[in-house]
This record gives sequence, structure tokens and C-alpha cells, in this order.
Amino acid sequence: MKFVFVNIMPYRDLPEDFVENHESVWITIPSELYDARKGHQIFNEYIKQYELAVDGGFDAIGFNEHHSNAYGLDNSPNIMAAMLAGKVRQSEKTCLVLVGDSIALYNPPIRVAEELSMLDTVTGGRVVAGFPSGTSMDTNFVYGIPPAELRPRFYEALDLIKQAWSRSEVFSFNGKYTQLKHVNLWPRPYQNPHPPIWIPGSGSVETWDYCIRNDHPYYHLSYSGFEAGKKFAESFWEHRQKSGKDLNPYWLGYNQMIFVSETDERAQQDYEEHYRYFIRTLMHIPGKYAEAPGYRSAKSVAQSAVSQFAVHGKSRYARKQDISWQELVEAGNVIAGSPETVRDRLKHLIKTLRVGSITAHLNVGSMPHHLAVKNIELFTKEVMPHLQGIWDDQWPVVGWPDVAHNDINKAASSKAAVLS
Repeated sequence: MKFVFVNIMPYRDLPEDFVENHESVWITIPSELYDARKGHQIFNEYIKQYELAVDGGFDAIGFNEHHSNAYGLDNSPNIMAAMLAGKVRQSEKTCLVLVGDSIALYNPPIRVAEELSMLDTVTGGRVVAGFPSGTSMDTNFVYGIPPAELRPRFYEALDLIKQAWSRSEVFSFNGKYTQLKHVNLWPRPYQNPHPPIWIPGSGSVETWDYCIRNDHPYYHLSYSGFEAGKKFAESFWEHRQKSGKDLNPYWLGYNQMIFVSETDERAQQDYEEHYRYFIRTLMHIPGKYAEAPGYRSAKSVAQSAVSQFAVHGKSRYARKQDISWQELVEAGNVIAGSPETVRDRLKHLIKTLRVGSITAHLNVGSMPHHLAVKNIELFTKEVMPHLQGIWDDQWPVVGWPDVAHNDINKAASSKAAVLS
């Protein structure tokens, strides 16, 4: 079982009356609400939290990509990963997971192949490449990609990147959106032929099909909770089984908000207000921005795939503002409580959904730095070690760098043994 620490890097200081006075936290949010001094503090605290996650033994730290919003300030996951690459390289096993490189936005996409090759080289083969198609807000409204072009651009970009990583000769690429006479990648990735590729998404059937055909793990990006996740996972595994593929849990990853404190009651006291800032303020996105017409394909609409951000033209999370904390916990929107409670609930989720990787969101909403540190430390010391052995005696790990057996890590381990 693998755990990835992820921080969407929210801006946690929006005014209390933000929702009443502004139409959206994305796209049209006024720039005067951003305080550069607070931004400086927030970014550096987030970097410290990533470093703490590495020290705590996470299998990976992950980074996402969003634009023109206060929901997530990470515009460039590759820059954030580069800041932490040295820390990761010195760790025993931690990898870099680029959960969200929105490759359809890059012109030319070969740039992503180059940057991830650099990161893979620096870390000695510890990169996982995650390529989502991207939210409608980021791709259609901020970067101006027509909805009907988004998926074709995505697949063409992914084809170019995979060829650039895999082919040894100089070649020409003549796509509909990208034309390059000379593709010749230097440096090459450390992993041969390239880093594992995950495809994150929110339930698109086309994305499932692509992952199954190409043997890429699918990473489900949703905050809808365990009950909704159970229905999704059942459909995913049924889809995979009908395609004649194995049911190794590592083909599926899952997103989960997790809050750990001394007791169940203390967890509510510590974290509820910060989670409610997330659902009230950071998810304040009207339907007109959450999903441009044509963003979802006819096939996904027919399969009842829905936006994770809006439903019936309104914020998907507006209705959750009046739900009690206990109801949120029972529905699995959050896993919260004492270490024992969190262990039990997380184990139940892992086994029921049959997932091999969890992206653990331990800093959510308006959570201050000291509370995020507490959450990370309790999770890494009292929860994660009890769960990392799940699946070990049943399934081989797929879709992850083989850190233990690469030359650089073996050499570092030998040196450490001699010094000890």
C-alpha cells in the first residue's frame, strides 16, 4: 500500500463575506484579495510541510496544477517538485508524483517531457508522471482551450511525450496541434524507458478505457467521499474485468481528506472550521465555470459521470454546508478522529474500494501551519505505518518507481551501512 502526501496549496485568508460578495473563487476572483506577504508565508509553510512528509516516510509527495484561483496556488507542479527534489533524493524511498501536469495546455508539450526527465535524473529515478486532462475552469476558461479540442489535444500531447521518452532516434512529429521537425530529448529519463504514467480524472469512461488499454494506473480525483467512491470503484473494476485485465489494486488510486487528533471529539474541534472554509469558500464555483458546454463527452454523460465541482448549475458543495460534522464523517467525505478511528476507517476504504495508492490531503482549507504539522505527524507516526503492509502478500506493486533496486539508491544504502 502506498501513500502520497498532497497539498492543493489553498489561499486560506479570503474574507468571511467572500461568498456573498463574489461570484467565484476561480477565474473572476479579484486580484486585490491576494496579499503577497501572506502568500510568501503560505508558500514557505507549505514547503516545510512537504519536507515534514518526506521525513515522516511518505512513499511520495504530490503536486497539482491550477490557475487563476484561490482554491490551489500551485500554478506549476514541476517548479514545486524541483524545490523538493533535493529533499526527496536524500530520503530512503520518497518519490515525486506530478499529480497534475495539464499537458493539453503546453505548446509544445515536449517541454513537459524535458522537465520531468530533468527531475527524474536529479532524483535518480523517483518521478511518477501524472497527466490529467484538466478542469474546465483551468483549460477552457483560463487558458482558452475550446472544450471540443481538449481531449484530442491531451491525447496528442501524451503521444508526443511518450514517444520522446521512448524513441532513441531523432524523429519528426506531425500532429494536428503540434508539429516538430526534430524531436531529440536531452536529458533522457533516468527510468527506462520513462517514469510510470498515471492518469488522474474524475470519472470519465474514456479515461478508464485509455488507462486499461495502455496499462496506466487511474487516479480518482474526487472529494465526494466513501459512499460515492464505492459506486465509482465498483464500476471501474467491473470495466477492467470485462476488458480481461487483472484486478491488482495498484491500478487504482484514490483521493481522501484525513484529519487525525488525540480523540474523535478533538478532531472535530481542531479541523471542522477549516474543512468548512474549504467547502463554503474554496469550492464556491458556479456551474457556468465548473463545466463548459462540450467539456464532458457524450459517452461520459451517458454513463452519468458528473462534475466534481458543480451540479445543476450550482456549487456541488453548497448543499454540504448545512450537513453536520458527524454526517460528513459517516459519508466518508472526511476521515477524521483518533489515530485508531482513522486507521480503521482508512483500512475499510482501502479494502472496499480496492485501491493501492491514497493521496492524503492533510492540510485543507484555512488550516494553520501548526495544525497541519500536527496532522502530518500523527498520521505518519500512528496511522500510516499500520496500513503500508496492505496488499504486500497478495499483489506486486505496479505503476511506481522501483526505488529500492535502482543503482543510485543501492549505492547510497551501501555507503550508509559502511558509515554506521
